[in-house]
Amino acid sequence: MRAAVMRRNALVVDTVPDPIPGPGEVLVRTLACGICGSDLHALVHADKMVEAARASGAPLGLDPSRDVVLGHEFCAEVLDYGPDTPPTVRPGRRVVSMPVVFRGGAMHAVGYSNEVPGGYGELMVLPSSLVLEVPNGLATEHAALTEPMAVGLHAVEKARLGPYDAALVYGCGPVGLAVIAALALRRVEPIVAADFSAMRRDLALAVGAHGVVDPRERPAIEAYRELADLRPTVVFECVGVPGVLDQVMRQAPLGSRIVVVGVCMENDTIWPMVGINKELSVQFVFAYQPQEFAATLQAIAEGRIRVAPLVTGRVGVDGVAQAFDELRRPDAHAKILVEPWR
Repeated sequence: MRAAVMRRNALVVDTVPDPIPGPGEVLVRTLACGICGSDLHALVHADKMVEAARASGAPLGLDPSRDVVLGHEFCAEVLDYGPDTPPTVRPGRRVVSMPVVFRGGAMHAVGYSNEVPGGYGELMVLPSSLVLEVPNGLATEHAALTEPMAVGLHAVEKARLGPYDAALVYGCGPVGLAVIAALALRRVEPIVAADFSAMRRDLALAVGAHGVVDPRERPAIEAYRELADLRPTVVFECVGVPGVLDQVMRQAPLGSRIVVVGVCMENDTIWPMVGINKELSVQFVFAYQPQEFAATLQAIAEGRIRVAPLVTGRVGVDGVAQAFDELRRPDAHAKILVEPWR
């Protein structure tokens, strides 16, 4: 099959072996796959991703010196099943899935594995037990956003929001937009979002924010206080750049809860005494639970999570490298989909 391959910190288009479904697996054809910010990080920092996974006791099973077909935000068409695998969805139907495959007693992250290719290629294998059929009428490009939007839903669930809580979101990239959409789903009010990019601020309003601010013009916390007054504050850090968490802690009101969603690939520094004096709570979050993934698909299908404004580009495998370059400019795009059949 043809695929965009991560090879020695570069993206190349090549023909790679077709994946073969094993027991309990389903063979699918990739219809659309979103480019994630983590994929941009992986191209440059794959070794740090492996190191961090190892340090947390969950080895990634990725060797950056070998070829990897990235891509874990996908919608695909069922083609066939592996041996002794009862079909859970009929061939020809569209599916989404959590991007993990279990083989030989080990878990492989689809798109971050040397053994299991991701959605930047024409074919994938997925666990038959995790595939979810896309509801009739839901566009393929919208179904492909189930995975990133589930990240936002999980972050909001981990925040344990109360009935009077208000939210301040730092960063309106795809992760921040997913958080805003999930907050809107929970009818949190007000939701204030901060980002340097005018385009991303507009997208934040489109998916549910009540107010936006450019941090270059005024501190985000000032804009937040105008709308939220003295309501309990939950801050979502969705930037993932060194120094931002420290800044958030310094600006957060007394007793705030901070949910760290952005993935910082570097060592970072905070001043614990600031958090102590303010009695701040800091919650780190990662990915989602299976029930949250399924709930996200349903919410998108029912129109309760708006994803249409987020899709700003589409490319075939030949355009993936250029798409990576464009996504490094925050005013250019929100989410670019890879459609390997192009």
